[in-house]
Amino acid sequence: MTVAVSTLDDLAETLRSHPSIRSKLGIAQAVQALGLTQASEGRPGDDAAPLPRAEGGFDVIAGEGFIPGFVSDDAWFAGWCAMMVNLSDIAAMGGRAVALVDQVWAPDAATAQPLMQGLRDASAAYGVPIVGGHTNFAAKELSIAASVFGRAKRLITSFDAAPGDTLIAAIDHRGSYRNFDNFCAALEAPGPRLRGDLEILPTLAEDGLVHAGKDISQGGIVGTALMLAECSGVGMTLDLDAVTPPAGVALDRWLRSFPSFGFLLATTPENANATCQRFAQRGIEAAAIGTVTPGSAITLHQSGAETLFWDHAAHPYLDLGVTDA
Repeated sequence: MTVAVSTLDDLAETLRSHPSIRSKLGIAQAVQALGLTQASEGRPGDDAAPLPRAEGGFDVIAGEGFIPGFVSDDAWFAGWCAMMVNLSDIAAMGGRAVALVDQVWAPDAATAQPLMQGLRDASAAYGVPIVGGHTNFAAKELSIAASVFGRAKRLITSFDAAPGDTLIAAIDHRGSYRNFDNFCAALEAPGPRLRGDLEILPTLAEDGLVHAGKDISQGGIVGTALMLAECSGVGMTLDLDAVTPPAGVALDRWLRSFPSFGFLLATTPENANATCQRFAQRGIEAAAIGTVTPGSAITLHQSGAETLFWDHAAHPYLDLGVTDA
């Protein structure tokens, strides 16, 4: 698919204004209210909080909450996602999940049952135990949040992408849209495959092939690139000619989609092919889709055309800069 310059400009504006991408602007309000910056303990801005262990390595902690509309639309899937997206955050840090705790609110136990069944099914598939949490069966509506604990020997971080790095998008295309822009490739996959696919990330970190990255979250490829660039204090160019959506999926939707298995990773150019090969060996699409540049601009390139998507120096996205004491 090729586009004229004006159409590429329109695509950038459509992405900038989309609710899934703009929703991340709320992070800045939250960290400011808590008095946090990227220099705070646990380095807010990463996919999970890394806490150094005295004996070496890191504990990593992540958590997710879900909007009521998502939960009411598909309670079982919301329960599954409470496990799935948390495990993705741990893997994105180069970690392996150990256990999960949940927080469930519902009018009664019967209303909560599909959601809890989704949690149980995901726990069995991914091999990560649910070890407790908090439950309230006297709430007005069904909702869920969950937190996961893991460990990492060597980190993949949001803060270490450097000019000259190659950007790799690794996304499992063996799925379909479940609801909203959630592209799920996990529900039909056997548990051993799901566990083996997540294992790619810590092994990439431990083998020194990948040093920076994030899981592709609600902001999609472009929003995730923006978050990674801002945390690392760099710019990025995204080559849209190198982005291949699954069959029948429009490029603009794919660029903002939330895949069940998707990571944007920064490697040195000499490690890019080896990194892509690790995913290809497991049937996962992985390709170099851009480069890390000096500056603060995230630009989109296609068929010789170029346009600005976002400049995080002019318009902070996460706004996690170190502030004056």
